[in-house]
Amino acid sequence: MANTNASYLKTLYTVAADINSEREPDGVLDSIVEDVTEGLNAKGCSLILLSSDRKNLLHTATYGLSDTYVDKGPLLAERSISEALIGKVVTILDARTDSRVQYPEQKEKEGIASILSVPMRLKGEIIGVVRVYTAERHEFTEDEIDFVQAVADLGAIALENVRLYESVQKNYEELRQEMLEWRTSMASAGTPRSMWFMRHSRDQQLPGSRQ
Repeated sequence: MANTNASYLKTLYTVAADINSEREPDGVLDSIVEDVTEGLNAKGCSLILLSSDRKNLLHTATYGLSDTYVDKGPLLAERSISEALIGKVVTILDARTDSRVQYPEQKEKEGIASILSVPMRLKGEIIGVVRVYTAERHEFTEDEIDFVQAVADLGAIALENVRLYESVQKNYEELRQEMLEWRTSMASAGTPRSMWFMRHSRDQQLPGSRQ
C-alpha cells in the first residue's frame, strides 16, 4: 500500500471535486469509497453510519466488498470496533483474531486481513466511521491514517449536503403540490388568476402598515 503524499493530495482533490459536483448524492458517496480504495491500493472501503438510536452501524456506501459480506448481519455499535465511535482511530492488524472485530469468520472468507477505522464527525458529533480493508496484513502509517481521516471529514460534509439536498427536494415537492391545488381551486371557481392575486394582496397586511 505504499503511496506518496502527492498521490494522497490528488485523491483528496478528486474527493472534494466529487462532493462539489452536480452528481446524485448516492453517486458522490460511492465515489468517495472508490477513491479511498484506489488511493491506498486497498482491498475495499466502506462508509458506515450510526443508526438514529446509535445502537447499530449501517453500510451506506461500499467499494471492493461483496454483497454477501455487506449483508452478513447487523453491526452492533458496542461490538464492532467501538473505540472509533468515541473519537479514536483504530487499526486492526489481524481481523481474524482481534477481539474488537465482529464477524471474524466472515472477514476471513472475504479475504480481509487488516482494517483501519476512523471516526466521521459532523459539527462535533460522531455520525459514523470510514473503514479501509486490506487483503494482506498491513500496519497503517501515519500518512495513511491522516489521509483517511481527511477523507472522513470530507465525507461528513458530503452527508450534510445530502441532508440539505433532501430537505430542499421535500420543500420543493410541497410547494409544487400547493401550486397544483391552488390552480385546481382557481379553475373550479372560474376566478382569473390576476383577480385572485389582487384579492389576496388586499388581505395581506405588510409589516409596519396600518389597517
